[in-house]
Amino acid sequence: MTTTSPTISELIAQERRLTLPHFSYDDAFALGSLLVTLARERHAPVAIDIRRGAQQLFHAALPGSSADNDAWIDRKRKVVERYGESSYLVGTRFRAKGTTFEESSRLDPDTYAAHGGSFPIEVEGAGVIGTVTVSGLPQAEDHAMVVEALEQFAGTAGA
Repeated sequence: MTTTSPTISELIAQERRLTLPHFSYDDAFALGSLLVTLARERHAPVAIDIRRGAQQLFHAALPGSSADNDAWIDRKRKVVERYGESSYLVGTRFRAKGTTFEESSRLDPDTYAAHGGSFPIEVEGAGVIGTVTVSGLPQAEDHAMVVEALEQFAGTAGA
């Protein structure tokens, strides 16, 4: 899966388009299971994490992933929790200014990573209520896998 880097406006449009009507425990399991299926089809060595607030609702680690992926998940997720935007969008905004998140955010890079792969779960009327994160591929591919799964899930979320 080769992925080009989306623009800031494309990343913003993804987030707007992927606002969900609701997000329950069952939805977390369905979305997580969909991500596992996509990753297995591609033999992707990823870890997957879905949270609502502080509660982890879903976690899976596929062959080839490691505890290092879990650390990346935590760091990318913390960016989404702080900024309310995808970790990829946050990093892209810094790069567009000619700098990097690590150089200019004034946040500890051992705690925060503005690399692609963590996406806000936004619910209509409630705002950002959680995160869905993938780690194990290059950042554009981690992000693209999450977006692909959310697009498929959103197509069935109202059903």
